[in-house]
Amino acid sequence: MSTIPPEVTTRLRRVVGNENVLSNHSELLVYECDGFTIEKNCPDVVVFPITTQQVAEVVEICNEFEIPFLPRGAGTSLAGGCLPIGGGVMIVLTRMREILEINLRDQYAVVQPGVVNVWLTNALKGTGFHYAPDPSSQGACTIGGNVATNSGGPHTLKYGVTVNHVLGVEGVLADGTIVRLGGPVEGSPGLDLVGTVVGSEGTLLIVTQVWVRLTRDPQGYRTMLGIFESCEDATNAISEIIGAGIIPAALEMLDQGILVAVEEAFQFGFPLDAQAVLLIEVDGLEAGLDSQRDAVVELCQKCGAREVRQADTAAERQKLWKSRKQAFGAIGRLSSSYCTQDGVVPRTQLPHILKRITEIGSKYDLRIVNVFHAGDGNIHPILLFDERDPDQVKRVLQASGEILEECLACGGSVTGEHGIGVEKIGFMHKMFSEDDIEVMSRLRQAFNPQNNLSPDKMLPTAGACGIEQHHPGRHAAM
Repeated sequence: MSTIPPEVTTRLRRVVGNENVLSNHSELLVYECDGFTIEKNCPDVVVFPITTQQVAEVVEICNEFEIPFLPRGAGTSLAGGCLPIGGGVMIVLTRMREILEINLRDQYAVVQPGVVNVWLTNALKGTGFHYAPDPSSQGACTIGGNVATNSGGPHTLKYGVTVNHVLGVEGVLADGTIVRLGGPVEGSPGLDLVGTVVGSEGTLLIVTQVWVRLTRDPQGYRTMLGIFESCEDATNAISEIIGAGIIPAALEMLDQGILVAVEEAFQFGFPLDAQAVLLIEVDGLEAGLDSQRDAVVELCQKCGAREVRQADTAAERQKLWKSRKQAFGAIGRLSSSYCTQDGVVPRTQLPHILKRITEIGSKYDLRIVNVFHAGDGNIHPILLFDERDPDQVKRVLQASGEILEECLACGGSVTGEHGIGVEKIGFMHKMFSEDDIEVMSRLRQAFNPQNNLSPDKMLPTAGACGIEQHHPGRHAAM
């Protein structure tokens, strides 16, 4: 039952139109969680603004009635960043989906937050430029959501994560003020407020427009598939390649568990007896690519690769990348539910962390498969379970916690690109000192003094707890 006064819903309808407001419980259920399905809670109202001014007016109404509010993109977040913990108003930005400008001469584009990542990729085909950040969910995730979590993707090993490609943002502050930070000009003086906003998970402002940097296409590519008899051999090859001074455009790993699912789903021709494969791509000037390719092949063979295949045509390259990008879509063949973790370890610790993931899976009687950005140590163990079974949910949370603890013990982080959301708040005190948390909290307070915008996200507050305990009464299907 909604606790929002009917007057609020009426006023919201006046701002965005009747067709852009949802308030029936059956409609709101669609928005009860994001990709982190273990925790669910419905918003009281969902609104779909189409202009920055409408966002500002919605925020002003929420503040007038002291109602919490939060932004949402496509809902592909995997850490509960879109979870409306206390209900309130959810501001869904997916109808703000225009590519407003493409300026090839100055190498930038201006997009609204609801633009799906791959739409910009497709719009740039044939221009000689591309937008480098390419999350695996790029066919569904929005650029606004990418900004919120500072998303990565396979090609960020060489080209960098979202923050390296955002020149400026327009947004609505928690009090309804419209602001612009940065813009198309490189190197604006003063504090890097754009860098502050990117990755803040919707806790500082609601992004309504983004200036993104465009990158010139490389002259050529060499895309390879290394096939290994063990995960350890594959991870050793990763260290050898980077250690040799080669920075691939992408270096991805799939273990046998996910490999079998992908092959069953899409018939890409993967060897089902391989324990791991590496998808390796080098790009740049044609003049140096063959020597880089040969060096990569030699290093893989040195580490025990039984075969290294090369994509000889653009179609073969596209097929290899399709297999990686669709890996998560194949998981439904393995389990009815899954939880994807997002830790980071030094590359040299990859053999250790994969071994520990296997041990933790055995300890909690869970099947765990792996597909991840191996080149920068960003692991994505996928824990398979049935969310209808409370005991399995409990074991998944415990196993996830142990995996992330091990990432910290290796000198790494509990997130590389999925964010903290609500899932990992309890780890913030383990990663940062009390002074660090205090400084971050003060920054958030400066932007969001009443904490009405995305409350209880990202930063710990009094009574907040972590993945093992957070909101224990509201786990999925309990």
